[in-house]
Amino acid sequence: MTTSLRWGILGTGGIAASQTSDLNDNGFTVTAVGSRTQQSADAFAEKWGIPTAHPSYEALVADENVDAIYVSTPHPFHYENALLALNAGKHVLVEKPFVMNAAQAREVVELAEEKNLVVLEAMWTRYLPHMVRIRELLKAGALGELRTLISDHSQNLPKDPKHRINDPALGGGALLDLGIYPVSFSFDVFGAPTAIHASGTKTATGVDAQTTMIFEYAGNQRAIMVTALDARGPNTTTITGTEARIEIDEVWYNPTSFRLIDKDNNLVEAYESEGVVGRGMQYQAWELERLVASGQIANDVLSPAESVQIMEALDEVRHLIGLKYDGIDH
Repeated sequence: MTTSLRWGILGTGGIAASQTSDLNDNGFTVTAVGSRTQQSADAFAEKWGIPTAHPSYEALVADENVDAIYVSTPHPFHYENALLALNAGKHVLVEKPFVMNAAQAREVVELAEEKNLVVLEAMWTRYLPHMVRIRELLKAGALGELRTLISDHSQNLPKDPKHRINDPALGGGALLDLGIYPVSFSFDVFGAPTAIHASGTKTATGVDAQTTMIFEYAGNQRAIMVTALDARGPNTTTITGTEARIEIDEVWYNPTSFRLIDKDNNLVEAYESEGVVGRGMQYQAWELERLVASGQIANDVLSPAESVQIMEALDEVRHLIGLKYDGIDH
């Protein structure tokens, strides 16, 4: 895989560090970083060997030596940061969840289309090698008729009410930070649901502590998903069909192993993730670069239109469990 774009990092938090590390370790060119303060930008640039540090996001997107922007800010700021970068003529890789609601998602996607720029949701799991192989098996009909997806993403996260994960103003809660993974994967396997059911419990700060979802589909399939921020779960996923099932090991959304087991409980294939350098976030950056090089602005792995559909589903889940984010409703 080759790289040609010059990347700018918008934001200097933990996820920005993970993405930048994977970019550096896999031959990408990172030319600039932007933060809300010069001090923060300078510290990040020094740590990761980035030539230019900007004291504002506006300065970053105006940098002529930057072609693509990675948006790594907290959820509620994805919308304004993505629009900022697109209006500056930059391609954008924007952290998940894409934005805060479907209306914002549509606006971002429409602007990217208008400007003929790539905007890609940073659901890095979709591009990992084990997920590529799983899609190959599903397309080949290895499972027969698909029936269910059962997926868990539950962690035991900080209880401090001031922590981002517990702050409604920063889009905290299990759903957007953790639940986005199984929800996005259900779209990958089954597409958009025809019906959504959900229930949840809240923390004292008003974010969701636990959310359980059932998505229904036209072919009588079901996706059953559990997400929580106060109790660590198995973090595994199983896809079941009439002829076989796929069992994805912990942590299923990271580079990991899976097994294809037939209806008689015989092991058909055992897959081990090998050769992934770093966390695996480089694959989504390669995909953005591939799209730009090919003149495309959308792919069939996770198109902007599908990111809008995913936000629509998250909006409905939020509505069903009575969840609002700092006055932002669906």
